[in-house]
Amino acid sequence: MGKRAYRTYKEFTRALVKSRLAHYNAVYGFAIKRIAIKNTKSRWGSCSKKGNLNFNYRLALLPADMADYVIVHELCHLGQFNHSQKFWDLVARAIPQYKEIKSKFKHFHV
Repeated sequence: MGKRAYRTYKEFTRALVKSRLAHYNAVYGFAIKRIAIKNTKSRWGSCSKKGNLNFNYRLALLPADMADYVIVHELCHLGQFNHSQKFWDLVARAIPQYKEIKSKFKHFHV
């Protein structure tokens, strides 16, 4: 998929991400600075130390549980900027089955 797909899905993905962030952030209450939808080659999402959340436009093409996992994963980095047990405990508050969902990514590539 190239630039045409990016243009096609970018705003749809933005709406999806904003909706799901609002839903899940009710659990956490983190301050989100900026949300960006990008055409990255190797990541589903990222979080900056400034509180900016970035997501791959292809997120909208994933099954809903996998998209939610990525959204919650990046959201939780606002509380723990690492992959410590505290981070995974945060993820589990919203997605208790995160391990099963995470394992599905072995079959999906950005």
